Amino acid sequence: MSTSKLPPLTSSELANLWMTYQEKTMILRFLEYFLEDKQDYKELFELYYSRSLKSVAQIKEIFENEGAVIPIGFTKDDVNVGVPKLYDHMFEVMYIRLMSQIETGLFALHSTMSYREDIRNFFVEATAEAQDIYNQSTQVLLETGVIAKPPYVSMPKEVHFVHAQNYIGGLSWFSEKRSLNTIEVSLIQHAVDTNLVGMQLMIGFAQVANNKEAQQHFVRGMKLSKKIETELGDILRHSYIEPPATHAGKATNSTVPPFSDKLMMYNTSLLSTFGLGSNALGGAFSLRSDLPLKMLQLAKDIYSLAKEGGKIMIQNGWLEEPPQIEDRNQLTKK
Repeated sequence: MSTSKLPPLTSSELANLWMTYQEKTMILRFLEYFLEDKQDYKELFELYYSRSLKSVAQIKEIFENEGAVIPIGFTKDDVNVGVPKLYDHMFEVMYIRLMSQIETGLFALHSTMSYREDIRNFFVEATAEAQDIYNQSTQVLLETGVIAKPPYVSMPKEVHFVHAQNYIGGLSWFSEKRSLNTIEVSLIQHAVDTNLVGMQLMIGFAQVANNKEAQQHFVRGMKLSKKIETELGDILRHSYIEPPATHAGKATNSTVPPFSDKLMMYNTSLLSTFGLGSNALGGAFSLRSDLPLKMLQLAKDIYSLAKEGGKIMIQNGWLEEPPQIEDRNQLTKK
């Protein structure tokens, strides 16, 4: 399609491309660090890197054709590839699995908010590529026994409808909570799984941060991930389901920073946003009344962490401002 015949970018398309540029340039810096001495599963990391590099180049071209300034995002100044490993090699696979999982959801959403054909095609392709990285990294972790599958249950033989009102109960101290249904188990399992990765990521960030406020923020994020994993894990245990755990995928004892505080704060902000969305989804699809309440309580903690992170980023000049709409109130002042 000729660029001369393309309509201008809509505000949603501009916003989503801008956000994708930020996220993709961040991923590139992580992958450059991981690839410095990568031996295991190198082809997977190289594939993710080349695809991310291509996406960044495509967004740059779109912005240039529109006469828009190219965002800064994250550059090679935000990574130091020559320092000791901050995480073991299996955590690196777990990390790209989590990030490709986030990308799959984001890019699918962005595609439904796009109107120009080339932008729709860009996000459809980006979604498929993220799903492919997720599939490959998941297979690696399953084959090595690093991640645990959700529990198996007996297959249903009959269709049942809910008739008793206590099916949606759970808040009373005096009544026994019903066992979890499979929808609730899957959502809780997913939250525990992602927070196990998030906790190790925050441990590493806290070990290497230079800025004191950022370091304390990562410690708070580490403790919050542990809290979420513990409290949701207890809900699974109450139904005699063992929560997911892993013997690998850990932070090392390195205290030498491979990443800038700016990059680590952005990554933490991205995970907080993802956590808020996951908690909202978990609460919305849970029919036992105590579960939405628990998700809401945890979401409040996640939001508080995200708000604190935003303040730290602004104070240190790390928060790049998204494209703004015209301020009509300011423009009409005489």
